[in-house]
This record gives sequence, structure tokens and C-alpha cells, in this order.
Amino acid sequence: MKVAIVHYWLINMRGGEKVLEALCELFPEADIYTHVYDPALISDKINKHCVTTTFIQQLPFATKAYQKYLPLMPLALEQLDLTDYDLVISSESGPAKGVITSPDAIHVCYCHTPMRYLWDMYPAYRKELGWLTRGLFSLIAHYLRVWDCTSAARVDCFLANSDYVRKRIKKFYRRDAQVIHPPVDVQAFAASVQPREDFYLVVSELVSYKRVDLAVEACNQLNRRLVVIGSGEQYKKIAALAGDNVTLLGRQPFDVIKDHYASCRALIFPGQEDFGMVPVEAMASGAPVIAFGRGGATETVKDGITGVFFNQATVTSLIEVIRRFERKMSEFSESEIMAHAEQFDIATFNTKFLAVVEKCSASSV
Repeated sequence: MKVAIVHYWLINMRGGEKVLEALCELFPEADIYTHVYDPALISDKINKHCVTTTFIQQLPFATKAYQKYLPLMPLALEQLDLTDYDLVISSESGPAKGVITSPDAIHVCYCHTPMRYLWDMYPAYRKELGWLTRGLFSLIAHYLRVWDCTSAARVDCFLANSDYVRKRIKKFYRRDAQVIHPPVDVQAFAASVQPREDFYLVVSELVSYKRVDLAVEACNQLNRRLVVIGSGEQYKKIAALAGDNVTLLGRQPFDVIKDHYASCRALIFPGQEDFGMVPVEAMASGAPVIAFGRGGATETVKDGITGVFFNQATVTSLIEVIRRFERKMSEFSESEIMAHAEQFDIATFNTKFLAVVEKCSASSV
């Protein structure tokens, strides 16, 4: 089969790009299509493929201000010529699934999330905008929602990265989806031979919905050491909240993150995510996870065995669960936590994904 992979944009290496890496290894001859692309920020696994961009790449400051061009992305996708491909895989978080394929092609959409800023998180995003931008965004979002629903009909088979996302696909697109959790390279992580240290860890992009502020304020009040790895638009706000007990390391390479997973007391995961690879990576390193009990974390963390949940997105709720965790900290087993993480490995993802492609191929004959 001649394969095309459509990914929303390639300007960093986060969870969606790790899924793309796995797809690149599954389909080593696949061509990649995307809106904007900065090879310097992308891994060799992806860069070795032929990457074609839409006309968005040619617009001013596209790799920095790509989100400003969101209204043009549906048009840009529909200009791509994919008629020669037998299998089209769209990796959807921003606009990707709206490509037009040949009638005989199979279109599989791996949906990381229906676009949050158009659907369930639309009110929150809208509130953060100025009055003029808010009015423009309201008009644009209406048009994009119509297109987003229409383009869902172009997909032959939807895959969701979690049951939480599966339910959102059903709600917004009225389509069924099979759940295949994203691939995590669990073999790349290991527990430290040294005893765990007395600090908590957050690994996150610093944006509002990740709720890193909850972890910082809870550790401030408890006077617990906290290390925050990550950068983003809220870096200055988080830095202003941080007490002397909080260390902000900014963006760090993989080896530094890996070492902190292996040595932290526990990972704090305070936001509501669609899936969340970070808790799985921490568990693959033997670290317990203190997570908000909503979204994808409820499918990866086993309460009382690999971590604990707090049920309200408040500092008070997080403080209570940190204290509860510390009372039972000795009951958590590194080996049991690591064994649990293995079910999310790359081999499992590959097997399940190929089975879906084979099933879709057979049903189209």
C-alpha cells in the first residue's frame, strides 16, 4: 500500500509527535503532509521521511504564528493531492482529517482530541481573549465547527487515544471510535538504584489548562520540594507563584527528564488530559503518580496501586491527597508500578494499529 500520514503541524516534539514517530516506523515508506514544518525541532525518525507542507508554510512567521492561520487550514488541507495513496492516516489534534482522498483509499483518523478550543474548552479559551479578538474568534469558531463535523464524514475509521476522547468523538462527531492508547517507549525508562529523593515532580507545558499552579501552591503551603520541568506562556506566572521550595528548570532534554522520573518521590499530574504520556513515563520509571481524577489519567493510573487521585481541581483537594499519599508511601511497589506501565508500550500499539488497518482493508474490498 502507498501510505500518506497527515499531521497537523511539526514545530515541536510532544505526545502527538511521539505517535507520529511510531507510525513512521510502522510505515517506513510513508509520505508525511503537514501545515508547517521546522526540521530543526523534529526528530530524525520523522525527518527522514518525505515531508510536504500546505501553503500555510509560505505565510509570514508561519512556524511561530501558525495558530493565527487556523481559519485557512481547512482550505489548505483540501488543496493537497492525495489521489495516489491507498492508505491515508490523519493524526488529528489540530486540523488534519479534512483531506480529500480517492474513493478507493482507506482513511484512518487517529484522534488525539477533537480540537479543544472549538468544542468543550471553547468558553475557557474565549474568556482569555480581548474583546475584539473574542468577537472575531466567535465567528471563526462557528465556521470551523461546521467544517470539523463535515470533515468527520470523510474518515472511514476513527481511533481514539483514550476512552475519554472516544466519548468526545461520539458527542461532537456522532461517530464510533476504537480506543488504542498512544505508544510509550517504556523500555527507555528505569528506576534509579539509589533511594528516591524527597521532591515532587511536574513535567508539563506551562499553559493554563495543565493547572501547574495547583501543584506549585499546594507544595508552597505544605513546604514540600517541587521541581517543575517545562516551558510555555505561563512560565512567568508560575515563577511568580513559586516559593523557595520550588525549582523551575524550564525545558530539558530527555536524559534530564528521565533522571528526575527515576529519583522523584512522585509525579504530580494536576491537569485534565485527553490521555497523558507523562504519567506512563513516570510509572515506567517506578514513580507513583498523584493525578487529577478526570480524563485520560483515570485509564492509566490505578488508584492505590500505581498512584492516587484528587477529585477536585483545587489546592485544598491536592493538599489532602498529598498528605494521604505520604501516609501510605511505603506501600507502593516500584516493580508493580513499572509492570503496570508495560501495557502501554510501542509493540502493543503497533499490533493494535495494524489490526485496524487490516480490518478496514478487508471491509473495503
